[in-house]
Amino acid sequence: MPIKTIVPVILMCVLVASAADARSHKKKQQNDPSFSYYLLSLSYAPDFCAQPTGNKDPRECGNGRHVGFVVHGLWPQVESGRGPENCGPARPVAQDIVRATLDYIPTESLIQHEWAAHGTCTGLSASDYFTFVRRARDMVKIPDNLRAPARDLRLNPEEIEARMAAANPSFPSGAFRVSCYRDAELEEVRIALNKDLSPRVYGSGGGSCRTTVLMRPVH
Repeated sequence: MPIKTIVPVILMCVLVASAADARSHKKKQQNDPSFSYYLLSLSYAPDFCAQPTGNKDPRECGNGRHVGFVVHGLWPQVESGRGPENCGPARPVAQDIVRATLDYIPTESLIQHEWAAHGTCTGLSASDYFTFVRRARDMVKIPDNLRAPARDLRLNPEEIEARMAAANPSFPSGAFRVSCYRDAELEEVRIALNKDLSPRVYGSGGGSCRTTVLMRPVH
């Protein structure tokens, strides 16, 4: 076979093999028995910043930043109990991925932590994992009356979950779960998603809060 014919054939074989590998990798991730679904965790910054411990970066906690809900992470989860964590060596997340994600996760250190602790358990590359993080967050609408309250709110967790469900009618009502700090301040709203990011009902693991919670105002 002439060389001019062989080269395109080789290139075509490489492309076909690469596409097959990508499909196989995606199928493996979707069928990975080590976790069942994702939790998208949205941290409520005003209450986080009021806690006595934790890394209070001024980009999230500084006066006048007007930050409400931010992405804490996208966590592999099992149907009952905690999901897997720290599943392998984690190379630092590339700076282009970090820059693309800072509008969602407020600090570089948290981005690196989430990849090491949770992203390594997904079967995804860092690029694909943070694409999933951004896509998952873009799917969720924060209700207007929870986005940036101007005064303290005290709400039952069921009311927060109901407001989230009403603002996201394509989600099942059981997709949302509230977690709180020990002093009954709002920690996070967590949203259950299948491995393809379609909404689903929350499993029995992942934490919950069953007391009236405080939402501090957004400043």
